[in-house]
Amino acid sequence: MTKIKLCGLTRPEDIEKANELKPDYIGFVFYDKSSRNVSRQQAAELKALLDPSIQAVGVFVNPEPAYVADLLKDGVIDIAQLHGSEDNAFIETLRALAPGKTIIQAFKINLSEDTELANSSAADYVLLDSGAGSGETFDWSLIRKVTRPYFLAGGLHPGNVTDAVQELHPFAVDVSSGIETDGLKDPEKMQLFVERART
Repeated sequence: MTKIKLCGLTRPEDIEKANELKPDYIGFVFYDKSSRNVSRQQAAELKALLDPSIQAVGVFVNPEPAYVADLLKDGVIDIAQLHGSEDNAFIETLRALAPGKTIIQAFKINLSEDTELANSSAADYVLLDSGAGSGETFDWSLIRKVTRPYFLAGGLHPGNVTDAVQELHPFAVDVSSGIETDGLKDPEKMQLFVERART
């Protein structure tokens, strides 16, 4: 069954709803240019409220490896997701600093050739997106050549997630803006997204 990630959670009520819905992953954004940015302290407080069966993913853009490793080792996050220009050398450095932790690397898919980069990533999983939090879908036919498990992101919402799962069978679907109203997580949209992703 396709796994589910609800990303960009910022408030205790977001965590409360996630605990009710039981997605596989939730995401905390550590990027100060994002409206969903949280501090280490905020993330730690939210993580303390999170059902232990749900894994917390930290989303980063060109961070210092040591900063990410500290968050992983201290249990503020369980998984690191890289959204910048990080390369395989960065991933290997992070692995050395935080052994045994899962790493996801995001790729912007504009051309079919972009999938070659995704296939060669040293990360445990890749995430395929239309851009850095653009909230828009991309041409799904471009990713037919992806030969490894991937998180599908970019423009997903309750209205199209069923089609995405049925057509592509991704390892996981990842949503952020698609479950928001006026920039905040909407519990009804969260519920609909999870229900439709599972059916």
